Amino acid sequence: MNTQQFFNFDLGINENIDLSNYYVNKTNFDAYSIINNKLFNENIFLKGPNKSGKTHLGKIWLKLNDAILFKDNLNEIISSNRNVLIDEKFININEENLLHIINHCKNEKLKILLTSNIDLFEFNFKILDLLSRLKTFHYININNPDDEMSVLLLTKFLTEKQFIIKNKEIFDFLIRRVNRSYESLYNLVNKIDKLSLEKNRQLTVPLIKEIL
Repeated sequence: MNTQQFFNFDLGINENIDLSNYYVNKTNFDAYSIINNKLFNENIFLKGPNKSGKTHLGKIWLKLNDAILFKDNLNEIISSNRNVLIDEKFININEENLLHIINHCKNEKLKILLTSNIDLFEFNFKILDLLSRLKTFHYININNPDDEMSVLLLTKFLTEKQFIIKNKEIFDFLIRRVNRSYESLYNLVNKIDKLSLEKNRQLTVPLIKEIL
């Protein structure tokens, strides 16, 4: 399969892309703005759908705030005395450990960023005091992608797979039929990539129809 990138048509969209290649529009602007504000001193609970870029934003926050990533390393977190990123481990984390981290950061005037694809109130906490502490976090939500963001992400995912798209008809055919969710867009491009490789064919409307 030819791997030359070929996006030469005008999509009629506005891109706002930071140096880390993160797309921003109204669906995630609040999250992006707060994560990039080094002076924001509150703990953050960042909730968003799968594949919505929470880990990407977490890495930005980690670097800006000289933070340490939680990976079942409670003793290291306590001894390092640094801000803490808990990325997508909220659902499985030991409640006592999480409460200990929150108390430690509060006492040492440190910050926590906690990311999750599930809302805080969907959990049944065994330690009620933990829920009370988490309620004090600044809550940010990443919304499902709108039409503009869907176009941006579909372009990004296809480019990363090095597809050739020679006309806007193919792109329009895709964007009209895909569900407006981060995971759907991501999975669609992976399916297209797999089928294209299996059949050694470039991206065409007939090929897309075999998937959709």
